[in-house]
Amino acid sequence: MAPSYAFVRATVGGITLAVRAQPGAKKTAITGIYGEGATAQLKIALHAPPIEGRANEALIAFLADTFSLSRNSVELISGEISRSKVFLLRSVTTEQAQRRLALLLRSD
Repeated sequence: MAPSYAFVRATVGGITLAVRAQPGAKKTAITGIYGEGATAQLKIALHAPPIEGRANEALIAFLADTFSLSRNSVELISGEISRSKVFLLRSVTTEQAQRRLALLLRSD
């Protein structure tokens, strides 16, 4: 059974995913978990700089690829100019997200 991550929450039509972005990194990758408990966030390093929405676009593309979704299925719903962001991932269940993240976080 996959662990339960507080940053993955069920919502109508999919899940929300709380993310802590680290733009300007050497490569784009999930680097761990930022914080703990109910305020925990998935930490993602981004190669893209935080200029003119490039980091947000890179995050959308990365999340779409990570969860095998189209880019239209990933929407930034809060945190446009913050490092702390919340994304809506349509057509993903919490169970699917938890399993996928468990594999990715274990492999690091």
